[in-house]
Amino acid sequence: MSPDDTPRAPRGRALIIDADACPVVREALACARRARVPVVIVGNTTQNLARHIRRDDPRDAGHARGGSADRPGFWVDIVEVPIGADSADFAIVELLEAGDVVVTQDIGLASMALGRGAEAIGVRGRVYTRATIDMDLFIRHEEKKVRRAGGRTRGPAAFTAEDRERFARNLAQLLS
Repeated sequence: MSPDDTPRAPRGRALIIDADACPVVREALACARRARVPVVIVGNTTQNLARHIRRDDPRDAGHARGGSADRPGFWVDIVEVPIGADSADFAIVELLEAGDVVVTQDIGLASMALGRGAEAIGVRGRVYTRATIDMDLFIRHEEKKVRRAGGRTRGPAAFTAEDRERFARNLAQLLS
């Protein structure tokens, strides 16, 4: 899909992946295939998002695999957005429907997803909840203030195989 096309969300529950710097696209697609849930991969135009998709993966709802009366089946769509701060995030918010699941590293996007009745999971497997998202946003804000004042904050730990496994396990639970 080109940036000029109007993005569309699939009917029923969908998995929406914020693909900008996402280390778990392959695992997310594998979970969606097993759960027979449609996927929308959103990222900027420089990323070659199609590299994540298998040749035999259906690319539209008409060719979905494993659909039934209550599930649309698995298929993959790509939404490419222009390069720019938060371009993918804004496109994802436009696509979101209640019940969707969003994969993101961005706490702000996770908060917007929860506010729209969707679920959100971080790339390390943390499932964001309405009960804790306000504290997450507060911590992000405070750390940003420290950095603006010239201070330093601790960065994230190295991404591990355990993070990848936790992500796959928790995403499978969200999609079931």
